[in-house]
Amino acid sequence: MKTSLLKTLTVSFGLMISLTQISCQNNQKKETDKAMNTSVREAMSTSEESAMASKFPEAKTEKEWMKILTADQFEIMVKKGTEPPFNNEYYDNHEKGIYVSAATGEPLFSSEDKFESGTGWPSFTKPINDSAVVWVKDNSLGMTRDEIVEKATGLHLGHVFNDGPEPTGLRYCMNSAALKFIKQN
Repeated sequence: MKTSLLKTLTVSFGLMISLTQISCQNNQKKETDKAMNTSVREAMSTSEESAMASKFPEAKTEKEWMKILTADQFEIMVKKGTEPPFNNEYYDNHEKGIYVSAATGEPLFSSEDKFESGTGWPSFTKPINDSAVVWVKDNSLGMTRDEIVEKATGLHLGHVFNDGPEPTGLRYCMNSAALKFIKQN
């Protein structure tokens, strides 16, 4: 009886020591991973800014955009946010005119191509000029979507979906904060 109790205690003590070592190793690995992730993120941020500048001729740093854009525009365009549906400036705008980039003033969409999508965001069947915007794969939020960015700056405008009306069958779903409306006289 004493022998089996002694064996049980020895095995239990051995297991406890092993689990403690594994736990410590995991904590060390987490700290190492955390330090590596921080330096990787910093390097990626610098390389992303360099890549943005070479790919988009009018790209700027976040600090530069912060001085130019309003807080809402910065959140949408630079941080790739999304404004609330039905609670934005242009979803229900029916006036004639053009929608330009809030950052650069570049013409992007025409009221002639705007339609009621029922989504709560301004939606268009096509841009004014295909060369003004670029489609980029967006794998955020656990899904794949086609993001629309301004060609000159790389700034986020919205997304495009294939559930729009004819003639294109596309729905360019844009954020009002990324646009400024110029009314036709």
